[in-house]
Amino acid sequence: MIASRPVPVTESVPAPLPGRAAGRDEEDLATGFVAGDEACLAVVHERWSALVHCVARRSLGDAREAEDVTQQVFIAAWRGRAGYSPGRGTLAGWLIGITRRKVADALSARSRRAALVDAAGAALAVRTPESPSLDGVLDQVLVEHELARLPPPQRKVLRLAFYDDLTQPQIAVVTGWPLGTVKSHARRGLLRLRHAFERDADTGAAHQR
Repeated sequence: MIASRPVPVTESVPAPLPGRAAGRDEEDLATGFVAGDEACLAVVHERWSALVHCVARRSLGDAREAEDVTQQVFIAAWRGRAGYSPGRGTLAGWLIGITRRKVADALSARSRRAALVDAAGAALAVRTPESPSLDGVLDQVLVEHELARLPPPQRKVLRLAFYDDLTQPQIAVVTGWPLGTVKSHARRGLLRLRHAFERDADTGAAHQR
């Protein structure tokens, strides 16, 4: 007989599944899941998260994105559990249907990000400096100086807007920030720039007196 070795304290031991829910058949489990039984949710996740992750990984080719999609699938399933009808198919099949929709969303978002990054890069590549006047050079230096004094998020948003000609929704996609956050950084950054320019203008006028 082989003696069982003790489990080292450094190893992670998975939490046991809820007793009653763990032994349910799929039909009974689905009924409890739709009814909002969180113990059933734990078992549903335990039984089918690997399948969901496998489908997402195969479609996306990226483990991290597959993990994100897996999480989104079970969140969406739990929130939309009232829309599941056992008579229309198995719970596993319903989860795979959600997985396919979330994978499609992830691929679409990936394409949009790639297109925006390519467009921004192309715009920078073809942009050639004209022969600006001395005043134009001084204005550009002033803008650069004031931009450098802004907090990093505000500076990043305004640089993408000024130099990459990106709209606020495009900046949100490129940075991964919510659109409301982008708008807030843009508004605050522009306000600080305006105050800085007004301060410089007042200073210049005072020097001319």
